[in-house]
This record gives sequence, structure tokens and C-alpha cells, in this order.
Amino acid sequence: MQTKDFAAKVKAAGPDDGLDEGQFKAIVSVFGNTDSVGDVVMPGAFEKDLERWAESGDAMPVIWAHDWADPFSHIGQVVKADEVEAGLQVVAQLDLDNPKAQQVYRLLKGRRVTQFSFAYDVLDAGWGEKDGQEVYELRELKVHEVGPCLVGANQETELLAVKAARLASGAKAGRVLSKTNYERLVEARDAISAVLEAAEETSEASAPEKTDEPSQTGEVAELDEEPTHDGAPAKSSDAAKSVARRALAVARITNLS
Repeated sequence: MQTKDFAAKVKAAGPDDGLDEGQFKAIVSVFGNTDSVGDVVMPGAFEKDLERWAESGDAMPVIWAHDWADPFSHIGQVVKADEVEAGLQVVAQLDLDNPKAQQVYRLLKGRRVTQFSFAYDVLDAGWGEKDGQEVYELRELKVHEVGPCLVGANQETELLAVKAARLASGAKAGRVLSKTNYERLVEARDAISAVLEAAEETSEASAPEKTDEPSQTGEVAELDEEPTHDGAPAKSSDAAKSVARRALAVARITNLS
């Protein structure tokens, strides 16, 4: 299962906008827009799944920020969902007897929530081209829930995971990596390996040194640490953080799609 985040397009919220109290109308997925991981949701991607939801008689959940574990984050349900020219449009009813839903409703009416997200499985997808660039077309999706969120969670993690999966998929399909992409993969691999090595060194350094003889002072001898330029002891965790930042920088500039 994956998630997608979109800039919120709240079209209406509450009686002042012609809806019932506690209702909002929003575009929760935009067609034809290339997102940060090179995905493009195609028109028709939700058509079959909306039919499935209608036939099931179940209501599509509205969940705040994909917080499935908290029952109070299940803040409402979709009462109407349609594919329109812009994308997937929903009208949802919030549970106003739920304090969390009341607060989300205030945020929506005040336009203080800036993103919507939905959780989905990919049923049909493939490579295509848009504006001369290779993109990954999401052609049929199965939606599990939709909901407002302040900022999409784990966007960098999703970026890396999705691109890695696509590279593996492309290799299996016989697609050839360019020399540039290969070099970027090697650089990212080396940076991640350095993070793991630094983490292991930190773990080993934090373990107390075993000795058969107690110290004469009765105190545990501290591990030697290399002094920094200002005389303060350098910490292994600082080195790990430095390498982690370098790995993240490599990931951010590596465009593998």
C-alpha cells in the first residue's frame, strides 16, 4: 500500500458554501500532474474502484493523516465521490461529535490545511511520456481511504523507496541503466554504507569496556575520544549524523526516474 499527497483544493466547507453542517468538498487527487516521484495519476484511474465502493454499500473512510491506529482519527466518511476533469472529487461528512473531527473541520473552513492524501494499491500502471520526460502512469488504483493532512508523511522515504523499486522493475524488464544513473546509485550505496558503519561504531563505542580488574579510584574508565578543534571531545553520534546528512543530500539530488 502507498500514499499520495496533493495540495488541497477545498472547493466548499459547511453551510456557507451550500453544504450540510460538517461537510466539505475537495479534490483529493489531481489528474495529469507529475508528482515528486515521477508518478502521474491518469484519468479513469478511480473509475472501477468507485464502482466497487458503490456496490459494496460501505462508506469510504476519511482519516486524518493516515492515522489508522487512533479511532478518533477516523473523522468521517465519503458520501459522494466522482471523477471530474480535474481529478478525484469527494464530498465528505465529518463526525462532529468527535472533537478531533471538529478541529479538522475548523482547519478546513479556515483553509489552514494545505494537503489531502489517499492510501491506495496500484492495480495497473506502466511507463509513459509527458512533456518529453519519462513518467510512471498510474492507470488503475484501489483506494483504501482519503483524508486531509498538514504535510505528507515520509515524503523523502517514499521518494527513495519508490525509485528503488522502479529501478529494480526496470532492470527485470530489460531496461538499461544509463551511466549517469549507475554512478548515482553507486554514490548513494556508498553513502548509505557509511551511515551503517558509523551507526555500528556508535553502538560499539557506547558499550562499557570490560575489564577484569576494578580501577583504583572505583570509577569506570571513560572511552578515549578524539578531541575536536575546540578541545571538546568528539562524539561518534556526531559523525553518524554528519554521514547521514551526506546520504540524504545524495538522495535528494539523485533523480533516478
